[in-house]
Amino acid sequence: MAVYDPASLKAEEFINHEEILETLEYAERNKDNKPLILEILEKARPVKNDRGCTCRGLSHREASLLLAASDPEIRQKIYSIAEEIKQAFYGNRIVMFAPLYLSNYCVNGCLYCPYHLKNKHILRKKLSQEEIRQEVIALQNMGHKRLAIEAGEDPVNNPIEYILDSIKTIYSVHHKNGDIRRVNVNIAATTVENYRKLKDAGIGTYILFQETYHKESYLKLHPTGPKHDYDYHTEAMDRAMEGGIDDVGLGVLFGLELYKYEFVGLIMHAEHLEAVHGVGPHTISVPRVKKADDIDPDDFDNGISDETFAHITACIRLAVPYTGMIISTRENRAVRERLLRLGISQISGGSRTSVGGYTEEERPHDTEQFDVSDQRSLDEVVSWLMDNDHIPSFCTACYREGRTGDRFMALCKNGQILNCCHPNALMTLAEYLEDYASIDTKKKGYEMIERELKNIPNEKTRAIAKSHIEDIRTSNRRDFRF
Repeated sequence: MAVYDPASLKAEEFINHEEILETLEYAERNKDNKPLILEILEKARPVKNDRGCTCRGLSHREASLLLAASDPEIRQKIYSIAEEIKQAFYGNRIVMFAPLYLSNYCVNGCLYCPYHLKNKHILRKKLSQEEIRQEVIALQNMGHKRLAIEAGEDPVNNPIEYILDSIKTIYSVHHKNGDIRRVNVNIAATTVENYRKLKDAGIGTYILFQETYHKESYLKLHPTGPKHDYDYHTEAMDRAMEGGIDDVGLGVLFGLELYKYEFVGLIMHAEHLEAVHGVGPHTISVPRVKKADDIDPDDFDNGISDETFAHITACIRLAVPYTGMIISTRENRAVRERLLRLGISQISGGSRTSVGGYTEEERPHDTEQFDVSDQRSLDEVVSWLMDNDHIPSFCTACYREGRTGDRFMALCKNGQILNCCHPNALMTLAEYLEDYASIDTKKKGYEMIERELKNIPNEKTRAIAKSHIEDIRTSNRRDFRF
């Protein structure tokens, strides 16, 4: 029997099944132990100091106990502290991005994904470099600066050379005032050598969803193809970091397995990265199983309610306070609005999950990976965020200034990152307002910028940010950053 060891490089030891079961039993046994729960909540609360705030975070056992708590009063305390942490480290900024689907060719047999090999009626499509260029122009015309590229696993149709060529194409497109400044990559687990190639290509974050940490379920859900190898998939982040990629993004697909099991595995994976590499995940995504071509979510009997989803999100925020959290357009407006306050720091806007979807006037459905619940335009999402007192941020400065991995986390943990993020968010919002926004959004945006400039504590920084924003308004100068 494997022994639990967070510093091990073996999947069965750092995501240890017996440890997860013992953790779940511990949480169930103590879920009504109010003094213990209150003690854990106090540990999770941000502590103010001369430079800002610090947070201790929570172990997987502590966080699991909070997730097991059903007392309404306790849940409200969890939500309240999640909001405190979100405000302390991310303020009211929300980073914007869009997915870009390059190819839906795939050799895997994943039962929850319409791209699986046996699906013979879905239209298979792979973008040429010229088609990618046109997709990028369409995204730039919307106002996007940050993309997450997606492709199925197919060594013939989607080899690493194709991904690298695509990244090069994306970065090469300069349309009007548009530039894609950060390309994050969500592709199948690969080798250290290939991760080095991705690093050299200038990617931002490498993202790979575990789908489920329950090995037995994982093997059933991935019956064929290279993704069937649970250990190789689960150990991918270690190979990515060995290959020089500083920022990695975790995620599970909630609904495939019992959510409490998945939650423990997710936090254990974050603890493992911290133990081995000295830095945890840059982001954690929280997707849920959604309807898609030949995929019915009701076929999976572990679906979670919106309330449980909110509880999970808040508990993740308490456990890993410095990690960015992502929610996609899988979720509708109401769900996204609630979760933004409980920990989410990045959202997609104007997304299309079909291959080549951005150049089509009407939203295509024949190559979609999942149904998009929030179908609003980027401008509508930006306006809505500001209505809810969130600053839409198109900032990519940290990645391009070398503030990645442990350097980013060090700045985040001592509160210094706020001196960069807040003014950068306002300057990139000004770029969006000048180049892409509707009249109403532009008016609303500059009113927000005027208010938020006053919240920059450092007088010199505030003056520089104000000057740069004026330059953005009166000239074609762009891409100022702290």
